[in-house]
Amino acid sequence: MPAPKRLFDCVTYQLERFPLPDMLCAKENGIWRKYSTAQVRDMANQISATLLSRGLSSGDGTPEGRDKVAIISQNCPEWMIVDLGIQQTGAVSVPVYPNINNSELKFILSDSGAKVVFVGDEALYEKLQEITHALPDLQEIYTFKPVPHAKSWAELLLPLTPEAEQAVTRHREAIGEEDLATILYTSGTTGVPKGVMLSHRNLVSNVFGSAKIIEEIGVRGKRALSFLPLNHAFERMATYCYFYCGVSIYYAEGMEKIGENLREVKPTLFTTVPRLLEKVYETILAKGNALTGTKKKLFFWALGLAERFEINQPQPINYRLQLALADKLIFSKWRQALGGEVKAIITGAAACQVRLLKVFTAAGVVIQEGYGLTEASPIISGNRYPEKNRMFGTVGPLLEGVEVKIAEDGEILCKGPNVMLGYYKRPDLTAEVISGEWLHTGDIGTLVNGKFLKITDRKKELFKTSGGKYVAPQPIENRMVESPWIEQIMVVGELQKYVGALIVPAFHALKEWYAKQGLPYPGDDAAAQDKQVRTLIKEAINHYNQFFNPVEQVKRFELLPHHWTISNGELTPTLKLKRKVIMQKYEDLIGAMYR
Repeated sequence: MPAPKRLFDCVTYQLERFPLPDMLCAKENGIWRKYSTAQVRDMANQISATLLSRGLSSGDGTPEGRDKVAIISQNCPEWMIVDLGIQQTGAVSVPVYPNINNSELKFILSDSGAKVVFVGDEALYEKLQEITHALPDLQEIYTFKPVPHAKSWAELLLPLTPEAEQAVTRHREAIGEEDLATILYTSGTTGVPKGVMLSHRNLVSNVFGSAKIIEEIGVRGKRALSFLPLNHAFERMATYCYFYCGVSIYYAEGMEKIGENLREVKPTLFTTVPRLLEKVYETILAKGNALTGTKKKLFFWALGLAERFEINQPQPINYRLQLALADKLIFSKWRQALGGEVKAIITGAAACQVRLLKVFTAAGVVIQEGYGLTEASPIISGNRYPEKNRMFGTVGPLLEGVEVKIAEDGEILCKGPNVMLGYYKRPDLTAEVISGEWLHTGDIGTLVNGKFLKITDRKKELFKTSGGKYVAPQPIENRMVESPWIEQIMVVGELQKYVGALIVPAFHALKEWYAKQGLPYPGDDAAAQDKQVRTLIKEAINHYNQFFNPVEQVKRFELLPHHWTISNGELTPTLKLKRKVIMQKYEDLIGAMYR
């Protein structure tokens, strides 16, 4: 068949070119259940046929006229099969984060007018039951896992009659590439969620561009592990990219099982966000610290080599020989912990520490940092697997078909077939971010060597001190969290004399520190008040301050006894800081820094 034009065409493309016995896989009762390409196609068609017979439709074809179907679930094959089934009817899928709070959930389901909702399990079903009274459009709820007194998604998997099959084919063929495929609500760092409308063409163009990136790794017939939420544009697009490239997808059992699943699945690649990469690194570091004698010396000798690693420049023969020895003795064990076959990890959603990029790449696992936003379907640029198209500290060359220009104020503007249709029912907000063909990303950046895009900060997060100097908080925060004592940090100082910071200490590291001092751990609250802990963090801040201009250096800080979390509303689902929320919550503490 020709190249896909609609998202669901990627399944037909795979079936005709390179059908897989394990297109989608997940653990059921401790055993991996595998769905072949043909099974996925057949089940998606069954879902489409039953939804059509129950009145779901594309309506008048406008975004407002199309029926909406929400999916609220952890990652699983059922998620993708239902997504495909919805699309083929001409209706629109509205994916929602499973850990969303009730008020945002109610807003999204009400704003989209979702008629049908699929939920993953009993907890999500009960969460939905709490707000159904406020959702007049909602007609049916189906669950993926069995839930007492609830309808199962399996009820939709009815045998296809010739008439039903014809109906599915007729509706599929009526769907154009410019038609709305999905609405993704972005929580963002401020305000109520906005519904980003993405067409088939938006996402398929991104699939083609991303496919060129992962095909260089050598992925056909290989496996990917999936654990980033499927309702996030990054993982959703990556999934269709895997379909197009013939990669089997295995869904992790949960965040706590990722390490175990990596060793079982032995993936060639996976996508992640920097915070999870940091946790992998912290686990490796903790194991190194637990060693003794020669083994410990060897570990930190190898780590020191890795931290000095560079690309695209010649390395002395002595360094290369040492690196080869370190690989044999130390790095090979790291790769085994990741399953033994990982060639590349693709990371996005936030800036990745350059130190991590160097360490993992030196250890034989290429980290390909990319950049984008939901409104761009989502990838704008990405570092490639071949070394000549990678640069540490940048988010790589532009995706094929995507154009970028830097505005006078430094903002990155993007143009291409990947730019969204607009915000659902909000032409006013759409007009704020799209000028002609150009999407305003809200990020400040530059093109290095006319090729590699580099993000320097968020436009809205820049602040001015009382001395009139602009400060970009992200580079400072990204550098400070390299300290083993700092888990989370938010830089402040709008219209103040100097820069301050709210800091959540790395309590797991402090527990080890107390033990080495021969002291019992006093608990997180007491540790955050401990003068010795404050001294440790003050020394770390002084060390990293040297990388910044005097006006950017952190002069005062306050330690917090609790982590910022998604559930408490301080982080977005992709773990970005909700600065406005944190500022309001700790207003008095911030004020105290400047009194």
